Amino acid sequence: MGNTVTMLTAASTNDSWMKRRHAAVARAVGNAHALFAARADNAELWDVEGRRYLDFCAGIAVVNTGHRHPKVMAALAAQAERFTHTCFQVVAYDGYVQLAERLCQLAPGASPKKAFFMSTGAEAIENAVKIARHATGRDAVIAFEGAFHGRTQLGMALTGKVAPYKLGFGPLGADIYHVPFPSAVHGVSVDDSLRAIQRLFRYHVDPARVAALLVEPVQGEGGYLPAPPGFLAALRALCDQHGMVFIADEIQTGIGRAGKLFAVEHFGVEPDLITLAKGLGGGTPISAVVGKAGIIDQVPAGGLGSTYAGHPLACAAALAVLDAMESENLCARSLQLGERLRARLGDMARQHRSIGDIRGLGAMTAVEFFKGGDKTQPATELAAALKTEAARRGLLLLTCGSFGNAIRVMVPLTIPFDQLDEGLDIFAQALAAVDA
Repeated sequence: MGNTVTMLTAASTNDSWMKRRHAAVARAVGNAHALFAARADNAELWDVEGRRYLDFCAGIAVVNTGHRHPKVMAALAAQAERFTHTCFQVVAYDGYVQLAERLCQLAPGASPKKAFFMSTGAEAIENAVKIARHATGRDAVIAFEGAFHGRTQLGMALTGKVAPYKLGFGPLGADIYHVPFPSAVHGVSVDDSLRAIQRLFRYHVDPARVAALLVEPVQGEGGYLPAPPGFLAALRALCDQHGMVFIADEIQTGIGRAGKLFAVEHFGVEPDLITLAKGLGGGTPISAVVGKAGIIDQVPAGGLGSTYAGHPLACAAALAVLDAMESENLCARSLQLGERLRARLGDMARQHRSIGDIRGLGAMTAVEFFKGGDKTQPATELAAALKTEAARRGLLLLTCGSFGNAIRVMVPLTIPFDQLDEGLDIFAQALAAVDA
């Protein structure tokens, strides 16, 4: 016992914990910051050395309601007093059904809905594709370049980026096709993207063989790229024309991150299936597929499920998250946060030619850097240096984009405005230091 206490006391620095991490944890599991968390509250995080950070990562857009939201913590404690696990397929429980009812009521569109739960975003994606293939009797799936849909074998195949996600992991799933995602800053128009789908149909896959089209309303890992106006409506029409299932990947955009509970609400379309995860659980692992009952119920009993899927604690937390989203009007606050973020980043752009684009939807905000403002030359090293310097000054950021040259801001939707401004001050100071 004494040796254990001594060992833990000696390992109370970030460096000492990182040494233990490198000795015991697989190398392939990355770390954006060489820090170990001791505690967190709303938008603040303290490391094991007692240093405070403003968290502009939110666990990769997970704690939309902030770290340890009181409603979430109370719901977890109450559920833990009842039971922690039965497996819903063995002995059902009320929280699962209540959460399904709630999401079916909230999901956009007039069609009758059904929902079910898994544990991770990748599982939600895999199950949405399973449903689409079963319902249509087809195999092929269309996704987009730059997209991220998970690290499972099918998730990797659907993801539109090779390094680091696909390198050395082949062969990947067959009948997966990618087309460019429209982005004005990268020279791809909506027409370019739609023409690429038509070329796909002409040269690579008969549309009568395509089960589903999978799209993020705002690309996450791909660079926080919002779908341009009219694009999702065009995809919806295309799916209707060819009998394809329209899957909206809202794993990162959902639960208020983009200013609506579901980002597709901005675009006036009703997907056939929506995948959710991240913000839904308030920090607990849960994912969901919600969509048209007539499609989901094509799969017979026993075709969907998993031991931990829709875990009782996570369902309780998710219900509390939805309560907080409503009672605290966090979708509206997401829009306010996005306006403040992009206005302040716009001020920085007037001082730094390296800032080539500022974009976002709701609180989802990214700033993309280019060498000397030349949009053909991604400033990957600058973005990485900015992330490192900001952390040194007490602000946690993450990069994104196909070239890693964008910084994405993922603040909790509950962040106080003074802390948002404090973080943006640090952002400006760090940028001045690395882009003098």
